[in-house]
Amino acid sequence: MKRMIFGKQLVPVVVALGMVVGCSSNPPAPKQDTSAAAAATQAIDSAKSAVAKAKSVDWIWRDTESILADAEKDAAAGNVDAAVKKANKARGQAELAVNQYYLEHAKVMYGSLSKASKLSAEQRATLSRASDAIRNAEGRKAYDMLTPMMGGMHSSSNTTDYRVVRGDSLWSIAGRQEVYGNPYEWPLIYKANRNQIKDADLIYPGQDFGINRSASAAEAEMAVNHAKNRGAWSVGVTEESDRSYLGGSLDLQ
Repeated sequence: MKRMIFGKQLVPVVVALGMVVGCSSNPPAPKQDTSAAAAATQAIDSAKSAVAKAKSVDWIWRDTESILADAEKDAAAGNVDAAVKKANKARGQAELAVNQYYLEHAKVMYGSLSKASKLSAEQRATLSRASDAIRNAEGRKAYDMLTPMMGGMHSSSNTTDYRVVRGDSLWSIAGRQEVYGNPYEWPLIYKANRNQIKDADLIYPGQDFGINRSASAAEAEMAVNHAKNRGAWSVGVTEESDRSYLGGSLDLQ
């Protein structure tokens, strides 16, 4: 009688112990949230693309790249939420910078075109739409509308004006399609505006430069040759090679 009672009590204990041992020796593998990691990767890739565009036009906020670098570190450490947040912030800053670049240049083009005396009805309509885009801060939209008009105006005139905006250099101005489309032709701008450019490496927002549209092939070749063989330069100093290019006609007093 005692043996049967003992047996009844022992069996469930052994079964229970077996269940406990089995659970402790074979724990389930933790599940990885691959969707979150993928979202972080996608956010970082999008930010990298936006940053590359901002750098290509040389307009980028001071801390954008460091924010993107922090996002990559967070992603590597598994902090996906922080990575996504920082990557999105970097992308947003880069996109704003690019839009501001096009907006500033659209404003300059709009100012030049508004002074043109011979515009067709279609061109005036385009100018009006571009004005609306500028007011709405749609920089790239306004820029794309006005660039063809600027090209047409330049082809019918020997000179045109260009107002310097923040971030400009003679190199970047000359490289613009509505100017020369070749950054190496920047000495043409330097020579045409020698009266207000004391150092080819230092220009200021708000300066109005005359763009020579009638330069001969020889003049353009001379400008490119100077740009490629100018030698070492320093900001705030008028290099001897620049003096030579200008023929010693620059008044530095």
